[in-house]
Amino acid sequence: ALKSATMAAKCTLSAATASDNPLLRSWSDQPFNLPPFKLIHAEHFVPAFEVAMAAHLADLETIASTPIDIIDDESSCGDDIFDSILGAYDRAGTLFWKVEAVYDNYTGSLNTPDMQEVQTKMAPILSRHNSKTYDVPGLFEKIEIVYGMREEKLKSGEWNAEQARLADRVHIDFVKMGATFDAVTKIEYADIQAELASLETKFMQNVLKDEEEWELVLAEGDMEGCPSDVIAAARQAAIDRKKGPGDHVITLGRSMVEPFLSYASRRDLREKVFDAFSRRGELSAERDNSKIAVDILRLRKRQANLHNKTSFADYQFEDTMAQSPENGMKLLDDVWGKAKDAANREREMMESFLSEKGEELEGGVQPWDWRYYAEQVRQAKFNFDENEMKPYFSLDAVTKAVFDVSNKLYGLKYLLREDIEAYHPDVNVYEVREAKKDAAADSDEDELVAIFLHDNFARPYKSSGAWMSEYRTQTRNLAPETDAIEAIPIVSNNNNFSKGSENTLLSFDDGVTLFHEMGHGHHGMLSDCHYEYLASTNVLKDFVELPSQLMEHWLSEPVVLKKHAKHYQTGEVVPDDLIERFKAAELFNEGFATIEYTSCALLDIALHSLSEYGDDFDLSKFEKDYLEEIGMPQGIIMRHRPSHFLHLFASSSYASGYYVYMWAQVLDNDVFAAFEETGDVFDPQTAQRCRECIYSKGNTVAPQELFRKFRGRDPDATFMLKNRGLIPK
Repeated sequence: ALKSATMAAKCTLSAATASDNPLLRSWSDQPFNLPPFKLIHAEHFVPAFEVAMAAHLADLETIASTPIDIIDDESSCGDDIFDSILGAYDRAGTLFWKVEAVYDNYTGSLNTPDMQEVQTKMAPILSRHNSKTYDVPGLFEKIEIVYGMREEKLKSGEWNAEQARLADRVHIDFVKMGATFDAVTKIEYADIQAELASLETKFMQNVLKDEEEWELVLAEGDMEGCPSDVIAAARQAAIDRKKGPGDHVITLGRSMVEPFLSYASRRDLREKVFDAFSRRGELSAERDNSKIAVDILRLRKRQANLHNKTSFADYQFEDTMAQSPENGMKLLDDVWGKAKDAANREREMMESFLSEKGEELEGGVQPWDWRYYAEQVRQAKFNFDENEMKPYFSLDAVTKAVFDVSNKLYGLKYLLREDIEAYHPDVNVYEVREAKKDAAADSDEDELVAIFLHDNFARPYKSSGAWMSEYRTQTRNLAPETDAIEAIPIVSNNNNFSKGSENTLLSFDDGVTLFHEMGHGHHGMLSDCHYEYLASTNVLKDFVELPSQLMEHWLSEPVVLKKHAKHYQTGEVVPDDLIERFKAAELFNEGFATIEYTSCALLDIALHSLSEYGDDFDLSKFEKDYLEEIGMPQGIIMRHRPSHFLHLFASSSYASGYYVYMWAQVLDNDVFAAFEETGDVFDPQTAQRCRECIYSKGNTVAPQELFRKFRGRDPDATFMLKNRGLIPK
């Protein structure tokens, strides 16, 4: 019935329309049913969404019209009831989710002016469609009936634990989307969601525009102090932006800004770059993100009030491991005091260094000075210059390293498919395979696990930062006659490394970012769930960063460095002496890094905990006053100031939730300790338990239970505090 309803909706289109639009036609002629990237253009999305939204609602209407007597019939099989409602709900909207996956990836990775126009138009339309999906007449009533059965069906053995979990999670999401509201309140709630979608889209596009437009054109002499790879990246940026033959360009990409701030000897240029970078989202009077952010805050506060919550923070924390803003703040406050002490010690070291050299900085160490003098102190105190490591950290070498770690831990093999075109020439497409589960021990038979897209370089029209996304999520709940390849996930990792003219050399932090995103990638690729709704990264947000941050640990392991950190020109393996000096300096400036992050997380919760945002509410003043109140160390600012804080204001996913990175650090350091305790960071038994408990279960089990199953106890923050150098090891 569900399938026929979908087909009926699709058939309202003429065959010609479907065949003309690559988003609507079958992708069975593409390798692995990948999107036909080279055929997809911005103008295809609006008509495709019109069809896909109608098909999605038709699917949900079919579920809502399931006769109530079938559900109430005691002779009905529990599985039949479940599949008619929740199994069908999990499968609903196949065409819609297919189109939206491509759309979401394009608006992040290929957001051209044409695409931005589509995004601006579609943001409120897609939001209202989302609201409609929770308000199909009769649908929530069916969801509630099945939800009410879950404990009895689980106890009787008619349902398994994953089915009971699905009933619980779907019901929670319907309630959070206002399914219990009266008709008038539902209209207001949908209006709020639509307005938020438009504002969040505008906020993101403003940051993107600032990053596209701003540039600092320099001569090579202006880049005195910068290593050759940074100079080469600036020259490549000048070529890409069609500048003169001797020009070099500094853009606002983090992977270009931070190296420039770390090595450029001209203080006036560091200040100029830092000023623009820290004011993204407010560089132009026409693109004032501070006002947009306040409008977003007011709407979120009203959204929370409709749920009888005083603040948006109260609303957001309800469905998390932390459970309350107070618990999130408790962890952050504990770290904050220790990090302030560490950062102040680091600044004092820089001041002593300057004094010994007879130098005096006007105004003391400023934010555009910190990275520069931290590098000077690192070299003087630890005899370590990160530039010594960079030749051993080419993008190719670090990519091989992460693939090898993935293979050693989880048996995954990555086969580059140069014949498959993605949406941009820089994107590599891989088959991800592993040994066949039922193959003989001496067999080399393998099977497809996932398709992986690796998009590593910064470029115009690509959002800043790094992220993992999916074009298709793992599932076993396929409709009859569906191609089995549709159960295989298509996972994408996006980074923003500055592309070198010949070789791209990464900083250690860039390498950590690549490993981090591969951790998210593993979460998608190793997912082993029956229902897509619970699969992959569809987990509580303070658990979602555990798989990613856990993966970071392997990059600095000597066994990995000795195998993969090879000089990009000579092939020489990184010397033991350099590794020793790197490890000795590893925790230097960790106070600074912790302050940069933790200040963002603290302000996020404080900002979203307010119960009012009056007509005179000034976001910049709130930022200034709050940072003074908590004792922000001199010379450091927030890693993400409010005007460009995409985690908070480009969507609501991490709003009042930026703390999750620190929460997950408690978890990931504890999990990695389990590997270390075996004496082998690639211990097969621990890796298998990690795969089962951390990567494969999605949201089929509560995250607290998954952690306890892996570790045999609740998390211990001691490992995190020691590894960040905040308490003695």
